[in-house]
Amino acid sequence: MAFRIAQISDTHLSERHPGFTANFDALAAHLRADAPDLVVNTGDLSAHGELAGDDLAFAREKHEALGLDWLAIPGNHDVGNDPALGGPTPADAARLARWHGIMGADRFRRDLPGWRLIGLNTLITGTDLPQNEEQFAFLEEALATAGGRAIGLFLHKPLCEETIAETEITYWAVQPRPRRRILEPLARHPATFIASGHVHQWRDRGAPEGLRQVWAPAAAFIVGDAWQHRLGAKPVGYVEHLLHEDGRHECRLVEPEGMRCHDLGLMPGIYPAMEPVVA
Repeated sequence: MAFRIAQISDTHLSERHPGFTANFDALAAHLRADAPDLVVNTGDLSAHGELAGDDLAFAREKHEALGLDWLAIPGNHDVGNDPALGGPTPADAARLARWHGIMGADRFRRDLPGWRLIGLNTLITGTDLPQNEEQFAFLEEALATAGGRAIGLFLHKPLCEETIAETEITYWAVQPRPRRRILEPLARHPATFIASGHVHQWRDRGAPEGLRQVWAPAAAFIVGDAWQHRLGAKPVGYVEHLLHEDGRHECRLVEPEGMRCHDLGLMPGIYPAMEPVVA
């Protein structure tokens, strides 16, 4: 029997945003009934955890109330964003320490029959924090000692938008230099799939360039086409991954009943106003 993972992402939980909480509650009810073997949240658990700890604490409480085995890695709204983007809340030691104090580890390794799951904190990969070098050493060791297991890699930001050779520094993907550092050990120990969130879009690209990259949709909201280019589909929901002991991997989009497709562009005041995209 396959091991079932529910990959949720971008829940943006806060007591101040009841619409997002209602979506999580609908998702939680579905997950309790469905009872996957593991829930993995690929980041942005909280709406404003990069600013203070109350949203992180609320997010942890909601995840614990699932009554299911769960793991999480942080997103930019949990520990701050890549400093190369020049925003007001860069990932730094204080924000990372706050995550550790409330949520625990910011990376994970979990072994299953035929599989090794690895979760990374992509928000620190462009920093000079000592935890960044520790994490790259962790990745090297986790891949090198997998012992023939298939690899499932979980990130908040996807490795790239379209191609791993991209050179632009963008909001939506891992930056070029840290992307190369992640890809170096993967060239020796390939991942069967790389699952991410952050973009608030669903996409399963198969395996172009030898990498199957799966984007989970957000649970909280979409970013409408007026404010974000469409690279995939824009539902709210989650991704179910089926991991077979022989290394086969299947995944599908799940859209639970009761989740509303809020458009962030029509919800002023939650985050800074967005500029319309240029066609």
